Amino acid sequence: MDQRFPDRRAAGRALARALRHLAGPDVIVLGLPRGGLPVADEVARELKAPLDIVLVRKIGMPGNPELALGAIAGPEGRTQIVNGEVVNLYGIDAATVEAQAAPARAELARRRALWGTRLQPGALKDKVVILVDDGIATGATMAAAVAAVRADTPRRVVVAAPVAAPDALDWMARLADEAVCLSAPFDFSAVGEHYIDFPQLGDEEVRAILAASGSEPAPRERAP
Repeated sequence: MDQRFPDRRAAGRALARALRHLAGPDVIVLGLPRGGLPVADEVARELKAPLDIVLVRKIGMPGNPELALGAIAGPEGRTQIVNGEVVNLYGIDAATVEAQAAPARAELARRRALWGTRLQPGALKDKVVILVDDGIATGATMAAAVAAVRADTPRRVVVAAPVAAPDALDWMARLADEAVCLSAPFDFSAVGEHYIDFPQLGDEEVRAILAASGSEPAPRERAP
């Protein structure tokens, strides 16, 4: 069913209700910054779970950065997912993908230094990890996040978002142990169209959310 959410916080509260069955002492909620973090914060509050971020960044298409060629994730951006459908459709070669990935890695490094994280290597082992974003369009960014956290051998990986494109949601259902989504309209075109209020989040807002949750950034530590 198609729907519009008032804002990310309202969407997060609605999503949290759909995730109550996962509540437990082994749950960790990871938001995909920036837009996924307010949604994840509401989920973490409802489930009484720790909140942190997963470092992930879209690789944009040349001339159309909103279209995802793929995504990178992890502290150094070593986990990389390529959107094969887009690459094949536009005839993108490996060199172009790498050229587009380079600035994405630089931005990931900047974010890591600025935001930090409290998660140490191995912190996700045997945990139930809920990856939360404000929406899933192509799925490339979330796929990279799933691959990155899988390296830490969690017990379960759950993908959660208020809204998603149907094809992307199908992909997430195959990649994750569970995919939870409130709306997957057949005419999906952009995440922001499913929110009434959809502002960009700044770096300080990210830091403030993490600090208020008790996950104040610690830049020298590593995370997926």
